[in-house]
Amino acid sequence: MEAVLELVKARRSIRRFTTQSVEQETLETILEAARWTPSWANTQCWEIIVVKDPELQIGLSKLLSPKNPATLAVANAPVTLALCAEEKKSGFYKGEQSTRLGDWLMYDLGLLTQTICLTAHSLGLGTVVVGLFDHLQVKAMLQLPDGFEVVSLLPMGYPDHAPSPPKRREIREFVHYDRFGNR
Repeated sequence: MEAVLELVKARRSIRRFTTQSVEQETLETILEAARWTPSWANTQCWEIIVVKDPELQIGLSKLLSPKNPATLAVANAPVTLALCAEEKKSGFYKGEQSTRLGDWLMYDLGLLTQTICLTAHSLGLGTVVVGLFDHLQVKAMLQLPDGFEVVSLLPMGYPDHAPSPPKRREIREFVHYDRFGNR
């Protein structure tokens, strides 16, 4: 258990990578871990597009918001994963919304993203989660059909730097016991 906690604590957002390519076997290990990610009612609403074409990655990078610090990561990473989801699958039963919160695709993709990021980190790779981009243009560029959305881009490669850990809230600042406000 200690190893998992250390892995969680050590993972950082990496925006600069070496030129070393990600081996196919390593990528397949990461995708195998993704396959085992839990999801709402085991719906597994995700689809992953593995982008290795440098021209496509540069095109994707141009669709990030201006001044997004991850722009060069998307353009230069050895591989970028486009994490996509099928709409109205997670959180739905027989086509009907099952929960007050509606479509759970963001929740399931969050779980998937964490699985991928931690697995990549355990294999010596770095990642950064990118969500601020023109989703409609990226969807068109990646040729997603109707009913599917691009949730995030995940550039991945071998880190060329080791960022310091960011400041974190203390447990007592966000944990409540029995009722909100009971700290």
